[in-house]
Amino acid sequence: MSIQQLFSLDGEVALVSGAGRGIGRAIAIAFAEAGASLVCAARTQADIDETAALCNAALREHHPSSAANAIALSCDVSDESALEALVNKSTEAFGKISILVNNAGGAYPNDPLKTTAKTFNRDFNFNVTSAFNLTRLCHPYLVQNKGKVINIISASSRYSQAGFSSYGTAKAALEQLTKLLAADFAPAIRVNGISPGTILTEALAQYLNDEVQEKMTALTPMKSLGEPQDIAAAALYLASPAARWVTGKIIEVDGGAESTTWPF
Repeated sequence: MSIQQLFSLDGEVALVSGAGRGIGRAIAIAFAEAGASLVCAARTQADIDETAALCNAALREHHPSSAANAIALSCDVSDESALEALVNKSTEAFGKISILVNNAGGAYPNDPLKTTAKTFNRDFNFNVTSAFNLTRLCHPYLVQNKGKVINIISASSRYSQAGFSSYGTAKAALEQLTKLLAADFAPAIRVNGISPGTILTEALAQYLNDEVQEKMTALTPMKSLGEPQDIAAAALYLASPAARWVTGKIIEVDGGAESTTWPF
């Protein structure tokens, strides 16, 4: 198999949660450039409409003779009935799901003494339970298609840093869930994760000014912050035939940082 074939997603159907912006959008576009059909899912319809349009433009440019296309389906991943509808609409549109990217998630930095159990459980459910539920619902289709699951985790899952007891705990649980589901589903389905470091997204931008960005950059061995496309490239590898012998692994894409770059 040629290198081009090893990284091709021709004939694949990928469902990407949290595809409206940032890392999720970058992954969806990369998959489209590699030839996959896309289901772009997130809560805000306008955002995923834009992502789907960018994916369709990439498909027309790179695969003009392909029947692959991208659609946008609004979904709140914290609502299990909404996840069921998402899977049903995806398979109605494309007949299958062969790649699942659990990217939806996130939480604000928190003070543990001011964080209620309700908030802690909400963050856990948003980052972990939603990924578990969507993977479970997609499982029948993934089995049929030698499927791939990619969970987007976070370097916060392994760093000791103040202010992340809720988010970091949830992402650590998602990392372990990735490894456990890989054992459950092998060899029919490959399950892997990506652990991003500090990535320049709109979610991060709310905390940035020139001084903060300079501090974060200085704390990163590669002396630059990451871009969403850095994560998309790792996702393409894990989704493609190039990673056919890889499961239960976490790829750390973090500029070499082995401790927090959070400067607050």
